[in-house]
This record gives sequence, structure tokens and C-alpha cells, in this order.
Amino acid sequence: MKKWLSLIVLALAMVVMAACTANEDAGSNDSSESSNDEKSEKVLYLNNAVEPTSFDPSVAFDAVSWNPLNNLMEGLVRLDENNEPKEAIAEKVETSKDGKTYTFTLRKDAKWSNGDPVTAGDFVYGWLHMLDPKTASPAAFLAYPIVGAEAYNTGEGKKGDVGIKAVDDQTFEVTLNDPTEAFLNIISNPSFFPVNEKVAEDNAKWFAEADTFVSNGPFKLASWEHDSKMVFEKNDQYWDQANVKLDKVEWAMVNDVNTEYQMYQSDELDVSSIPGEMYDQLKDSDELVNSEQAGVAFYRFNVDKEPFTNAKVRQAFAHAINQENIVEYVTKTGQKPAHGFVSYGFVGPDGKEFRDTVGDLINFDKDEAKKLLEEGMKEEGWDKLPAVTLTYGTSPDNQKVAVALQDQFKEALGVDVKLQSVEPSVFLAEQKELKHQLSRSSFIFDYADPVNALESFITDSSMNRTNWSNKKYDKLIADAKAEQDAAKRWELLQQAEKLLMEETPVVPVHFYNQLSVQKPAVTGIVRHPVGYLELKNVDKK
Repeated sequence: MKKWLSLIVLALAMVVMAACTANEDAGSNDSSESSNDEKSEKVLYLNNAVEPTSFDPSVAFDAVSWNPLNNLMEGLVRLDENNEPKEAIAEKVETSKDGKTYTFTLRKDAKWSNGDPVTAGDFVYGWLHMLDPKTASPAAFLAYPIVGAEAYNTGEGKKGDVGIKAVDDQTFEVTLNDPTEAFLNIISNPSFFPVNEKVAEDNAKWFAEADTFVSNGPFKLASWEHDSKMVFEKNDQYWDQANVKLDKVEWAMVNDVNTEYQMYQSDELDVSSIPGEMYDQLKDSDELVNSEQAGVAFYRFNVDKEPFTNAKVRQAFAHAINQENIVEYVTKTGQKPAHGFVSYGFVGPDGKEFRDTVGDLINFDKDEAKKLLEEGMKEEGWDKLPAVTLTYGTSPDNQKVAVALQDQFKEALGVDVKLQSVEPSVFLAEQKELKHQLSRSSFIFDYADPVNALESFITDSSMNRTNWSNKKYDKLIADAKAEQDAAKRWELLQQAEKLLMEETPVVPVHFYNQLSVQKPAVTGIVRHPVGYLELKNVDKK
């Protein structure tokens, strides 16, 4: 009996052991398969620094919104790797002989992430929402070339008079006031994305949460932990989904560059900004990416405040600035010195860079600076130069550059310039009210065309902020906007920049750049100079 009991116990023990072994093996296999699945899934890890301002295309007018939104949604055209607008939701673009009417034929397979078709009506709805005075969109001015757009946006016209219409579901027509060569570049801006009319009418806050957000771009918004994390997934409704290689994009929101870089070092991020002091250590690294950003740091002269009422005095101060010295010893983050106002990244019809064609228009020249200052003071009858104050928005970086300029003005001109630091929001308000004499400024392009920067200085432009007015300059910009011949238009813009630098209501110091590190396994990220990040063709090995 005991023998049989022993055999039964032994058999049970073997069954239990076998079961345990089977369970362990099963767990091991499941874990291995799960691990393999995770490894096969392509996930890109990025940092957006802070919460997007908004995912409403009409309101999202900043880089922290543009970068993610540009990959969730898509407009009629999309910038390619050469920063040229190419067909996107529109499969065909036709322009009338007079250059004033654009007809866009939409792709029949263009869909929203909820399966709805993308229609011409969605573009009408989205663009009118941007122009609605109640929306108070900071991007609305970009649409002013369109008939009736400015009048409607400023409350002086009717919505029905705006020159956009849906001819049918697949045909969207836009009528302009004048031929606008830059129009396709302008509408590549995320502000011109469509809005799903049905969804927006059902929920005015459709853009505020992941479970209500609908997209029509390469990715869809899978989850959104506000101020913490966003997860994008490949949009299986996207018309070009076959060319989207990533399965997911996970965005952290860490607003500290040192922490961000540490996350990159510990493989928590695939791309990271770098602390400024790290540039010298990383400048020869294969992982460093130093790409152009369409923007310029510059200083404005108030031409109605002495001594900058005199053009030669303005030119003297401009020639006293050593831009190379500033980027090499002060900013020290791989930026390029600015010897003109239009930054790098804009290629003309001749295939050449605008900046290279125009060349250097403002250079450091100590002898010329002294000569011009003497001539300007003599013209005005000044024995002593009126006091000069340089004002800047409070920040360590602005202060460093201001101190360097103060030293350069003293060295080249023998002029003692007073520095004044003002809290940023107050500084901007005062600059708009033309209270400053000489003040720090920056310009970041809204779309990929030189006219975007140069038109800032036409008479009465809200962006002028110098009191400078020049009829010849105004005409050059107006003619350039109306010119349909690409080569002639480019020449007019080059003439305008030369005149701007000759008259010197502003003096450029350095162009901006986009400095980051990127893991070798990641390929295909496109960083447009205008600030849009493209992830559509990204791959990760």
C-alpha cells in the first residue's frame, strides 16, 4: 500500500513539476515574443519641452505647437526636403493665367483619422475659423493676400466675401487680391490646415484632448497627458501611410535642457537639444546636427530719436559690430554671423541661396565706422554725440550680447553706451510703442520666402518698430509681391534687402540655428528652416 502511495505521490510530483516547467517555459516564451514585438515596433522618442499652446491650427502659432501638429495634420501642400511646397492633400494645383486664382483638386483617398473624407468644405471651414475675428488668430495676417480676408478679419467685411469656396467636395478654389508668388509657401504653414467641420460643430473643443482629436496627417494622437507626455501612432487612414515607417512617436515635456540631454545620454530620448556650454565638446561629434533656422537676431534703431535720425550714424554703429566675434566668443553655439537680414535656407529660381547671391551687406570695419560717425555728427552740427541707451529684454543670453556690443561700440567709436534691461513683456510693449532708442530684436520666419522678413519694414507695418519709411523700399516690396516672373521677383527682393541695409534702420548680428544631437539609428528627420519638424519619412533601425 505504501509502495502504491509512494508511486502516486511521485507521479503527482512529476505532474506538478512538469506543469511548473511548462508554465515557466510559457512565461518565458510569452516574454520573448513580447520583447520581440517591442523590438520590432519602431518608436521615436522626442522632447517637446512644454505643453503645446494649442492643437487648434488657427491658434497654434509657435514652435512648441507646430512641431507636433505638423505631423498630426496636413494641408494642401507640404514642404519637401528642399523646403519647397509640394502637393499633399491636394493632388493637383492649377493657377489662372492672371495668377490670382488657385484651384486645388483634393485626393479622393484623403481621410481623417476617424474615417471621414477630407473635403474642400473642411478647408473652407478651417480657414474661415482662422479669419473669424472672434478666434483672434495670431496667424490671420498670413491669409490677407486672399480677397476679402483682411476685411473680414478686422471686422470690416463679411465672411461670405472671403475669396475661398468649395466648388465640390474635391475642388477648393482660392482667389487672391494680386498674384502672390509666395502663396504656396504661405499655405504650408500649419495655420492653413483643414478642420473637420462635422467634428468641430459637434464639439468646439475637439482639439483639446486625445479622445476627441481627429487628424489627417501621418500620425494620430493616441494619448495626451497634459504637461507631461504625448503619444502619436501611425495614422492608418492617412493617404500615404505606406511611406510612414514609424509606429509611434512619444513626446516628453521636459523644459530643462540639461535634464533633456541627460535623458538622451541614458537612451530615454532619440533626439535632444544641447546645453550651450556643451557645443565645444560636441561640435565634432557625428551625433551633432547643426541645421539652419530661418531667423535673425538684430537691433533696431529708432530713426526718430537722436543720434539715429542720421543715416551715417546708424551705419557707423552697424560697422562697429563684429558679428564673427559675437558668434565665436559670446553666443558660442555654432550660429552664423549675419551680414544681411535674410537668413540662409532660401533657394531662388537659379538654384542659388538668396544669402549667397546678395552677399555680405554689413561688415565690421572700424575705420569706416569712425569715418561715418564723424561725417554724421558734422552733418548734424553735433560736437558731442547725444547719449545712447541700448535696451533689451531681460535674459542672460541677451545681456551677454549687449555687454559685448557695449564694448565694441566703445572700442570702435569711442562711444559709451548705457545698457537697460527690461522685463520681456514690458520690453515688447515699449518697443511697439517706439519708446526705445536702440533695442534688441529677433525675427523668425513664418513661411519659407524672403519677403516674409523684408515686408516687416514697409511703412506702417506693425513689425517695423523703427519709424523708418522709404517709398522706394515700399514699392520694391509691392512690386515683388505682384511679380509673377520668379527670377524678376527674386531680383526685386534682393534690391530691397540692399536698400534696407544701406539705410540701416536695423543691424543684423547673427542667424539662428537648430542645434541638437541625434542617435545614429534614426534617419530621415527633416528640420525646415521655418521651424517645422517633419517625421513622415523617419526610420529607426
